[in-house]
Formats: sequence, structure tokens, C-alpha cells
Amino acid sequence: MSKTLAAALLCTLTAGGLAATTEASLAEGKNILWVQPMRDHPVHRLMQAGFLARCKELKNTCEVVGNPSATTYDVPASIPLAEAAMARTKFDAVAVYGPGPEIYPFIGRLGRDGFPVVTWHVLPAEGSVPGLKAATGEDIPVAGANAADAMGKEMGGKGVIALTQGASNDTENVMSDAFRKTMAAKYPGIRILDTQMEGFEPSAAEAKAVALLQGNPDVTAAFSTTGNGVQTWSGAARKADRKLIIIGMDYIRQNLDIVKSGAAYGVVAQPLYEEAARTAELANDLAEGKTVPYANPLPASVITAGGLDPYYKMLDAAGQ
Repeated sequence: MSKTLAAALLCTLTAGGLAATTEASLAEGKNILWVQPMRDHPVHRLMQAGFLARCKELKNTCEVVGNPSATTYDVPASIPLAEAAMARTKFDAVAVYGPGPEIYPFIGRLGRDGFPVVTWHVLPAEGSVPGLKAATGEDIPVAGANAADAMGKEMGGKGVIALTQGASNDTENVMSDAFRKTMAAKYPGIRILDTQMEGFEPSAAEAKAVALLQGNPDVTAAFSTTGNGVQTWSGAARKADRKLIIIGMDYIRQNLDIVKSGAAYGVVAQPLYEEAARTAELANDLAEGKTVPYANPLPASVITAGGLDPYYKMLDAAGQ
């Protein structure tokens, strides 16, 4: 993200604040529902901050639902929460976090019931998800390629990479594939191990990473496609007493602190706040009967220790 955009977001946050839910509920406007299984994950809370801030600017009433205690992507427990919200409020549009097909039937049902539905963080092909009217998020293949470029250069074109995902889903699978293809094309002297699933529970993920390092003494770098991956791999490297070049996802504070300390090389700055704000705009426009573009891709670059300040300032303003 450019410094200009970061500054603009900072101004938006400062002016709008994060008390959007309460204040927006008093304003006239559209009612928009945000459905996000694993609601309280730090990465997801940053998304919600972007959504709620833009909701306030648009003078809409916005509600966030999802399983607050989930440690994995919990669709079965989250859909009843959405249905309960819809039973008490007439919503004009619904935003559904849709990184995998398990929630597509719910999107289809919303569409059949006449709700405009928007998703974010993934860009499924138009027409591939019945009921979905628009999507916004990073260009995932480009983000994976950016990570490969940064890591391959830092490794000097040689070494072995451990690659982990939080789970098998449309976002992380595509990211991993793009990472592999770019690395093979530009850095043929680098080998990548078979992809492993680290999961979303931090202690278990770190234990798996430690075991992977112990079983593969030639690993010199680690790339994770999930938001906790920087913490997973920096912790594993410390426990295994190994020096690794680590790149993970997302500019949450914990990850920025780790990069700043030198325990990880960088993070892919997935546009978490930006895509959520764009989701609020798309849902608003669809609720007003406007035509919107189906696909709304956003950039995602790799940030390292020298480029962290704009992201710290954004998190400060977001209260995170």
C-alpha cells in the first residue's frame, strides 16, 4: 500500500473512529449485514474495522455476526447467527466472507431470497458462485508471486523453503500455486517442500513447524499463506535454534513487531482494511440498485522492516 493511501486511511480512521456500529445505528441509511465465521480472529477484526468505518461514512447501519469463539472457519455455527440477525432486522445487502465452497450454498440462498451479496478477500470467477453480485480483495496470484520474488531474492537464489497454509481453501491454494510457479520460473535453484497444513490454533501450528524443521535440516526459509504464519515460523525457528528467512501474511501488530525485531523477513500486506471498506461501498451501491463491477482487485505488496511505519500508524488509529 502506498504511503498516500495509508495516510488517507489514517485520516478516515481518525475522522470516523471505530464506534461506527453504535453511531451508525442511529443514522438513516441502509442496513448491511457482515457474516464472518471465526469472527474474532485478529486478522478478521482488522477487516471488520475497515467495514464499520466505511459504513459510518456512508451513514449505514451495519452489523457483524460470526462465531466469536471459533478457532477455525466455522460455517455451521455462524449461519444460524446470521439467520437470527436477519430475523430481527430487514437488511438491504449482505456481505459474506467466502474463502471456500462450504459457504457458497448460503450465498446462493441469500441470492434467491433477493439479497445483494458481496464477498471479499477472494475473487471467485464471475458466475461461479450463484447469488454473488460482487467481490473485492487482493489479486491472489500477484500476491503469491510478489512473495516469491521477495523471498527468492533474499535467499540469493538457493536453499530450501517450507510452505504452510492455514487450511486448504480457494485463497491459500491459489496463493501457494502462484508462489511455486514464480519461484520455479525465476529461482530454479530453490526447492520447495510439499505444502503442509499448519491449522489456525497457534500452539499446534508451531509444534508442526518445529517437527518439520527437525525432519528437514536443509530448510532455510519458510513461507506461510495464513495470518498467523509469521508467529508460527518465528516461534518454531527460535525453538529449533534455526535461522530462517520468513514471510507470512498480514499487517496485524503481532506480525509487524516480529518483522521489526528481525525474527521474520516480511509480510504480504494483504489489503485487509481496504477490501473491507470497499465491501461496504459495494454493498451500499447494490442496495441502492446501482450497477457495480463484479471483480474489484486490490494490490498486495511485501513489506519489510524498513516499511512498517504506515501500517503501525493505521493500526494505532484502528485501536489495534
